[in-house]
Amino acid sequence: MDHYYLLGTPIAHSLSPAMMNYSFGKLGVNARYDLMETDEEHLAAAVERLKEEGAKGWNVTMPCKQAMSALCDELSTQSLIGGSVNTVKNDNGKLTGYTTDGIGLTHALSRASVSIKGESVTLLGTGGAACAILIQAALEGAANISVFANRPASFSRVRGLAERIAEYSDSCIRIFTYEDPSVLKEELRKSRILIQATNVGMESGRSGNKDCLIPDESFLHPDLFVYDIIYHPAKTPLLEMAERSSVRAENGLSMLLGQGEESFRIWTGLKMPLDDLVRDLFH
Repeated sequence: MDHYYLLGTPIAHSLSPAMMNYSFGKLGVNARYDLMETDEEHLAAAVERLKEEGAKGWNVTMPCKQAMSALCDELSTQSLIGGSVNTVKNDNGKLTGYTTDGIGLTHALSRASVSIKGESVTLLGTGGAACAILIQAALEGAANISVFANRPASFSRVRGLAERIAEYSDSCIRIFTYEDPSVLKEELRKSRILIQATNVGMESGRSGNKDCLIPDESFLHPDLFVYDIIYHPAKTPLLEMAERSSVRAENGLSMLLGQGEESFRIWTGLKMPLDDLVRDLFH
């Protein structure tokens, strides 16, 4: 039996074991996916144990994604640019690191019949998921990407990331703050896709956390597609605003499925049975 794992902490809440083990069973793959709790300090030792065990691969979540990139023998273009890894394939001790978060998002858009190639995108957020999305959107040919950052440190970090992306993509990446709402409104007016990649809206009413980064419905327009990477709650204040405005929108469950689908393909070469999985696990 082949063995796969999720590394990180905390991970007890993860949906990945259910998704992966369902898919292995559905397709008749003799494999098992389990959890291995570890932090950055103990990651290298955990990876050595997995190599000795002969584990075929593993996913990596916070806080270990950046540290994992230094332990790989080869990196995908996405991981090389971002310095982060969330999927590892072990080929007889040779570790190849990948980043599937951004691919999960673009897969989700594709299933919604939305193409990112040649389009203008507004991206809210500068965290790990947002950076992975920024990289993938650029690699897939987004014409313009307007990134909104809320802290000076984030602004500087994303500027450095944009410079690295420029070595691989012709996408025009510009970075803004939220200080002047009219700037956000103008960038949205020019955009075909809005991606909300922060935790705002995850916990309505949380101290210091606004419910929605978009001030009101006037910021949205009929040709915009809104994607919120949050999937719990299923309908965030932003998605409710889009619904009131009759703007097409979707939550982050499809991105979660998409990144898992890509990891599954990297490991097995097979297509994850998404329709069956959604019907049986997420009905």
